[in-house]
Amino acid sequence: MTGTRSAATGSPALPPGQMSQNEFRRLYEQLRGTLPWGPDDRRGALNHLTPAVVLAAVGEVRLGRTVSLAAPVEDRPAADNPDPARHRMKGPLGAEAGPGLSFSMDRIAMNIHGNADSHVDALCHVIFDGTLYNGVAADTVTADGAAELSIETAAEGIVGRGVLLDVPRSRGVPWLEPGDHVTVQDLLAAERDQRVRVGRGDILCVRVGHRRRRTERGPWDAAEARAGLHPSVLPLLAERRIAALAGDGNNDTAPSAVAGVDFPVHVLAVNALGLHLLDYLQFTELAQACAEGGRWSFLCVIAPLRLPTATGSPVNPVAIL
Repeated sequence: MTGTRSAATGSPALPPGQMSQNEFRRLYEQLRGTLPWGPDDRRGALNHLTPAVVLAAVGEVRLGRTVSLAAPVEDRPAADNPDPARHRMKGPLGAEAGPGLSFSMDRIAMNIHGNADSHVDALCHVIFDGTLYNGVAADTVTADGAAELSIETAAEGIVGRGVLLDVPRSRGVPWLEPGDHVTVQDLLAAERDQRVRVGRGDILCVRVGHRRRRTERGPWDAAEARAGLHPSVLPLLAERRIAALAGDGNNDTAPSAVAGVDFPVHVLAVNALGLHLLDYLQFTELAQACAEGGRWSFLCVIAPLRLPTATGSPVNPVAIL
């Protein structure tokens, strides 16, 4: 489509699915304007998780079955994980241990925001136009950590009704190919197919099949190509007033749908709406359990590590069906 122009504006026409920077910025300002909380708010969409919402979520438990939504932490380099977690054993090991008591010990170091390990993004993670969520100055994040909006905001846990929307299942495919976008129509179709509706205080889990494709095809450079949400779905999520957003990929598509903005969904979700994002989760077992039971909602418990100044945390969310 190089060289084609819009008949209405005379500007270069965009490829299908692409959003101009001007359209993106209008959407960004629109979503910021929907925030119902004042300028001092630091919890963002977690405000939707009222005691009544949490109590109602407990009623989702029918079977007493627990399912981990995290992928195993990897400590070997891969195409999508060139800087893997480093796991080292400490102390006397095995045959080195003498008589009496001894302990096996470990040390783990990891890049929280990589493209392989399951993690949650704090509201201080995304800087856009020099500010964080709700206009907090970006200079509150220094070499010593984040003075505001760190993952400590979620120290009491993120607990509510989880809802899984399985987009590949609705489309009749095993996964979405890298570069494909989840649209508003995809989410509404999944709701209809699964007879579920996402609502206030829900922890929305959107499956694109990233993990299944990685398992069956092997790792690839997910920084360059991955399936994810189109930025145009964020008004729907704002309207539904969800509490958190989780994906089995990065939530953002690559290449980006917005020229000049590499992670538009992160900008709109974290920075504009105050949504904690969970990236690179594992939904394969959960999708199977939901399909078997004919129910796509469950109690979801997310417990970030107590890292008072961190921009995120490794995480092992648990679904209780």
